[in-house]
Amino acid sequence: MAQNKTFTGRDIGIDLGTANTLVYVRGRGIVLNEPSVVAVSTTDGSVLAVGSEAKETIGRTPSNIVAVRPLRDGVIADFEIAERMLRHFIKKVTGNRRLARPRVVVCVPSGITGVERRAVMEAASQAGARQVHLIEEPMAAAIGAGLPVSEPTGCMVVDVGGGTTEVAVVSLGGMVTARSVRMAGDAMDAAITAHVKKRYALAIGERTAEEIKVSIGSAVPVGVWSAPGGTPARLSERNVEVVSTARSGEGLSLDKGDKGDTPERADAFGVLATGDRLGTGEDPERTQTLLPPDRCTIRGRDQVTGLPKVLELTADEVRHALAEPVDSIVAAVRATLDETPPELAGDIMDRGIVLTGGGALLRGLDVRLSRELDIPVLVADDPLDCVALGTGRCVEDFESLRTVLDARPRGLAGARI
Repeated sequence: MAQNKTFTGRDIGIDLGTANTLVYVRGRGIVLNEPSVVAVSTTDGSVLAVGSEAKETIGRTPSNIVAVRPLRDGVIADFEIAERMLRHFIKKVTGNRRLARPRVVVCVPSGITGVERRAVMEAASQAGARQVHLIEEPMAAAIGAGLPVSEPTGCMVVDVGGGTTEVAVVSLGGMVTARSVRMAGDAMDAAITAHVKKRYALAIGERTAEEIKVSIGSAVPVGVWSAPGGTPARLSERNVEVVSTARSGEGLSLDKGDKGDTPERADAFGVLATGDRLGTGEDPERTQTLLPPDRCTIRGRDQVTGLPKVLELTADEVRHALAEPVDSIVAAVRATLDETPPELAGDIMDRGIVLTGGGALLRGLDVRLSRELDIPVLVADDPLDCVALGTGRCVEDFESLRTVLDARPRGLAGARI
């Protein structure tokens, strides 16, 4: 019994994402959150770095080193590198114990093929898992967001990840209708890169494009932005310098020394923010500004002269560059609603749509969906961790949630033996 308890205590859930991989260990919570990047030597094929260290090398490697992202559009693109990455992460969380072969629950997109499912299961088995179970990302996101997935009511979740956007309607522990489109965070970064290249003949890397998206990207022209949880937005790195109109004295500020009437400004929902940030009750003395950064300075290579160049981008430009991927996400949600049974559609009207994933943090995406669909749209409390938390719930309550998992086929188990 003690040995069995030791084994089950090491069971882990893996959110194998295109951009980041999160690992949940039973009884410990999320213990690892690192980029899905591997730095490989082209000389002998050895792995030089995995995760955060490997991401630092993107766009900065010499000719004998290449930074590889083994997952593209939510599925494994490079099986051998993905297996090495999984082996590294599993070893990192379980230690060097010889008998540490955990039972693993892995998230996969809802639209992947049987061959792609088998590739994920085989990679996890090769990495050291004694048992592999799969759960579809929309279901894991719904569980992690705290939705009542086992009740006979309709819940709609939109998980905007790095490679895919998963849209699903969940009821009675299963997905009634689902749609997976390969248009998400990576497509947004590519759209920004293409816009800067086409309009300004400036070449920028994918890391710079991501920094632009995080700094000033938006889905609608929002008048008042606030970071999730009332915290400041993540500052960009050295290739992007954020500039705010409020910082230069042109915008609306609520510094400690402000006097007179409290300024008012309507947010995207038409709610007046008077003296606090979006009416959350935050102390105005701690609020530096109600305005978002409206432009940023980027650095890249001029394709005409071949020399480094500095360029200033505005938030409006970035929003127009993101129009195509955002429109695709809206169209996917609309198409899924069109296939939803009427009774469940009524439940969704009452409960609203829940946004999860890193793409849910794009400013104004919830507002855009709500306006287009005329349905309340809410962002989950921890959108970045929802899928991993849902996977962890399956690990913690394996028997009660086993119905939402795909057990490993016996043929695969026999082949492994």
